[in-house]
Formats: sequence, C-alpha cells, structure tokens
Amino acid sequence: MKYDMKKIRTLGQLKAAGYTSKSVKEEMRDNLIEALKKKANPFTGIRGFEDSVIPQLQTAILSQHNIILLGLRGQAKTRIARLMINLLDEYMPIVAFSELNDDPLKPLSRFAKDVIDEDGDNTPIQWIHRSERYTEKLATPDVSVSDLIGDIDPIKAASLKLTYADERVIHYGLIPRSHRGIFVINELPDLQARIQVALFNMLQEGDIQIRGFKLRLPLDIQFVFTANPEDYTNRGSIITPLKDRIDSQILTHYPKTLDISKEITKQEVRLNSFQRKHIDVDDLLSILIEEIAFQARQSEFVDQKSGVSARMTISAMENLYSYCERRMLINSEKKGFARISDLYAIIPSITGKVELVYEGELEGIANVAYFLIGKAIRSEFIHLFPNPEKLRKDKKRSNIYEGIINWFGDGKQIDILNDMQQNEYEKTLLSIPGLKDLVEKHVPSKSSEQQLLLMEFVLYGLAEYSQLSKTKLDNEMRFKDLLGSMFDINDNKDAEEDEEGFGFSKN
Repeated sequence: MKYDMKKIRTLGQLKAAGYTSKSVKEEMRDNLIEALKKKANPFTGIRGFEDSVIPQLQTAILSQHNIILLGLRGQAKTRIARLMINLLDEYMPIVAFSELNDDPLKPLSRFAKDVIDEDGDNTPIQWIHRSERYTEKLATPDVSVSDLIGDIDPIKAASLKLTYADERVIHYGLIPRSHRGIFVINELPDLQARIQVALFNMLQEGDIQIRGFKLRLPLDIQFVFTANPEDYTNRGSIITPLKDRIDSQILTHYPKTLDISKEITKQEVRLNSFQRKHIDVDDLLSILIEEIAFQARQSEFVDQKSGVSARMTISAMENLYSYCERRMLINSEKKGFARISDLYAIIPSITGKVELVYEGELEGIANVAYFLIGKAIRSEFIHLFPNPEKLRKDKKRSNIYEGIINWFGDGKQIDILNDMQQNEYEKTLLSIPGLKDLVEKHVPSKSSEQQLLLMEFVLYGLAEYSQLSKTKLDNEMRFKDLLGSMFDINDNKDAEEDEEGFGFSKN
C-alpha cells in the first residue's frame, strides 16, 4: 500500500492513513508474492540461476528465513544479496532522527519511546528509501563486537551528562542500526568464533549485551550470510549454534553452459564507447575465452576447491579489447579486428584469477595459462573443422589438411607478429595454399575478416593436434613443420617454450 509521504509527517497522520506495522520478512514475502503473480523478476541481471538458485531463494523468502548463500568465489552471492532490497517497500516511515529506524507504531529505542511519550500524535515522521535499509559487512579477523553490536560512548555520556548506568550512553553497532532492514555478512567463516557467539542470540532471542547492559531488543532484521564451501565445512569455521539458526542454506554454482557464461561476460564487461564502435571481437573469440574458464574449472593443475571466478572471463574480455585497441593505435588503423594470437594477451587475467595445486605450481602459472588456452582451442576446433587426428588415422578418407601440412613440410614457416598491420596479417595467411579454401568449405558465408580469423584458427588447431609446430616468441607466434622444428636448435634458444615444451599432454 502506498502512502502520500508529503502529507504524512506526524504519527497521528500515519495512524489516520491506516498504516499497519509489518516485519521486514513479511514485507519481503508480500512483495515477492506480488512479483510472482505479475511474472516480474526482482533479481535482474542474475543469469544461469533461473532453475536452481532463484527458486530456492524465493522459497526461503516465502518461508521468512534467514539465509546463507554457499558457493565458490565469483558466483554472484553478494549481487544476489544486494538485489534483495528490490523486495522491500520503496519507502518506510520511521520516528524522525531515530538511529534504529524505529517503527512509529512499535518504537524500540529509548529515544523513540521518549519522543512519542512527549509528543504523542505530533511525533515527527521521516520516510527512508529502501536503499538505506541495506547494510553489508565483510567478515575479517579484526571485526569486533563493538563494530557489530555496539559499545559505551564516553563522549556521548559527557555531552549529555549521563552516567554509565544510563542506556542512552550506548553507541549502537551495525546490526542494531540495521533494524527493519537487510543485514549481510560476507565470508561468514572468517568471523572469529567469539564474534559469532554474539550473533546467534540476536538471531533468535533478540538479546544483546553491551558492556554490562543486558538489553531486550527484538530487532527486526533479514539476515543474509555468504560463505565459501571449503571454509564453511572446515571444523570450527562456523559455530554450531549459529549454523543452526540460519534457516535456509542455498548452494550457488558457476554457469553450466558456454552460452550462459557468454551472456554474463557480455553483461558485465566494461568497455568504453571507442572500443565498442571501432573494435570487432568475433563470437569465436568470446567462446574461446569462456572455454578457457571451463577448462580451468576441470584442470588438474588448478585448485578446484578455490574455484575460478566469473570475473576471470570478464577481465579477459576487457584485456582482449584493449590489446586490439593498442595494435590499432600503433598502426594508425581506423578499425581493429581481434585475432586468435591476441588470446595470449589475456594471460594476466588468467594468472591472477586461478589458484594452483602442487602440480600446477611446479609447472608455473604462466605455463598453466598457456596450457589452458591450448586446451580451449583444441576443444573448440573440432566443432568447426574435422578432427585432424581421426583424419590422419583414417586411411579411407582423404586428409583435407594434408596440403597445408605438406607446404610447411617443404621448409616454409610463417610468423604472426603481435603488432602486425591488418594488411600484412591478411597477406601472411593468404600465402598458405589451400587454407582459405578449407575455411570457405567448412565455415561458409563469413566476412573477409572472419575468414582470416578462421584461417589463423586452423593453424592453431593443427598445432594443438600435433600436426604443426607452434612456437611463442617474444613478439610473435611462429608456425612451421613439426618434424623440422625438432632439429631447429636456434629456434629453441630464442623461443619461449610453447605447451609442448612444458611437459603437458595433448590428450
């Protein structure tokens, strides 16, 4: 029910308007019911959870539960919590200037009770927006009871000339100030056990203790917690009484398909207007970036308990655009087209976003990043082109890659420079006989820029399937005959080893 906030400025006017008190959980429940009836989505921007997390979350809200969102990093736990404010009423009345957002019909603090006793129906009313009813705290080892619950304020005692026996000397912490709102604690297991003890009485009984004051404060709060499952399951991370008072535990997860992952990245990536207008990133590159994340989430070199955040693909896409923009500026070109070789420019986005197990540490983070890029290319290649390994083994079928491989076998090589101009890039790829024809046959109806990208992709795919040699140099990628490269001592001295030199299996 909406009220005329301009006319309702006193307690008497609020009563006359027919206002009735409602708990924050009841308020969220009622607004969710309305949203479900209207087929509206309060959790806009959350993708991939439509059939899993969101129904469970809605069920918990209908049950008026306190909630914990359990999942690995980068699974939108905090975003979900922040979107819950959409289920609050747009505006809420409070006793004017009360620090605990006191309900005018059910005052909680000593201040609000004294004002109402003195002014009665003339008690002034304020309206606060739902955005002011959300409080978030990151759990860190230095969080204290004073931060969350409160403490004695000697300055207040001195200025008001009060003794420490008067409860008005209390300075309330974040939780009491979140009365009639949503309070979120991120990474709950990081909160010290003694601090967690201070929470569980508040969740159910409404008792708080501050420096000897035992106050009965029936706080009205929607509690939401987030946690990483690895921390959460460690003994002692969350004390049992607190865990018992969190009514619903909801498990989040990473995107289950590449399409959903692409949608999330596209939604979250931060690009400026110049990049959006002048740089073309083909869908193939978007798929490869997402595939790198999928490969990382199942790699034996990556710590799966830590997870691979969705932020990795977002920052990788931003780096891809920026690297292409850099080449544009260097070459004074008006349009930029991202290339397969540009994927190696996203390595800084990978190395900072994955945690390695012991085997991965032995290989080195940069080498693991190279390996993941190679695995993504290998995985996606056979979705567009025939499997080179099967063609090589099948004596009954002609090998469509044979002409290309033989051309390199005659001692030819090509170098794709990082900052190569577009016309040189085109000239280099077109110099390989049969490469363009192969692309036109298997992936027809593409623009000239897309054809070049796919021609480069064929070279990378053949290298990943051990048909060609691929060597990463400081400022270029070199492709040549696989057998000949084994005897090229000079190249081995100058080159940074590619995946084949890192002891990684191609299988």
